[in-house]
Amino acid sequence: MNRHFSFEFSAPRSPEATEKLLQVHDRLQVCHPDFFSVTYGAGGSTKDGTRQAVLTINELGSNVAPHLSFGGDPPEKIEQLLHDYQNAGIKRVVALRGDIPSGQMTKMTYANELVSFIRDKTGDHFHIDVAAYPEIHPESTSVESDLMFFKNKVDAGADSAITQYFYNPDAYFRYLDACAALDINIPIVPGIMPITNYQGIVRFSKNCGAEIPRWILKHLESYEDDPESLKAFGLDAVTKLCHRLLEGGAPGLHFYTLNQSLPTIHIWRNLDL
Repeated sequence: MNRHFSFEFSAPRSPEATEKLLQVHDRLQVCHPDFFSVTYGAGGSTKDGTRQAVLTINELGSNVAPHLSFGGDPPEKIEQLLHDYQNAGIKRVVALRGDIPSGQMTKMTYANELVSFIRDKTGDHFHIDVAAYPEIHPESTSVESDLMFFKNKVDAGADSAITQYFYNPDAYFRYLDACAALDINIPIVPGIMPITNYQGIVRFSKNCGAEIPRWILKHLESYEDDPESLKAFGLDAVTKLCHRLLEGGAPGLHFYTLNQSLPTIHIWRNLDL
């Protein structure tokens, strides 16, 4: 089985942040990932940063997958971005529902509508990734409805999926079984979040609905005032998670880098990839 590995960057908010992102990109090149992705910014200047970072990474010779969402943008703007990326030779996008800014209305609400829109405007030019939630999207009302939202994205033309990060591998394998029961057969790549900071990972996990198992949380609490021990524990825990996922047949790994190189490189080396 061919496994695919990818690294995600957050959208840069300034020229200085863009320069740092490109430095991190250069360092991560030693891992030879299949592609880099760049998140879709929440505001106008950040969205411009996304586009510029994507096009620059593409010019540097790396495969890059820009994130796209309607998120309050008119369809015409998304269509223009698609054509910009298509003309640049970019072959992959990550289609997400995104957050709609407060007070704004949008014609498109769900990610499956965006997938259909991309297919309608660009045919089969793009490989389309979508999001998957082994621990269930925080806004979903039930397991069943969450799976049906995912199936709708697949039926609309998604080629593969990247999961929200998690630390319980059983949640991922159970999710695969549930998808298989619905005849969902696209590759579902686990999202991997390195652990380097106690407060940061707790806050981020609470916001996005990712569960931190109690045994991990208790270790992180005990190392809260010992950053080096916390990083060492986090590296060991996430490395073992990745081993378990790959040994269980995961089609690859997608690393949420948070625009840092060392945490991902350390895990990569531990995995001997």
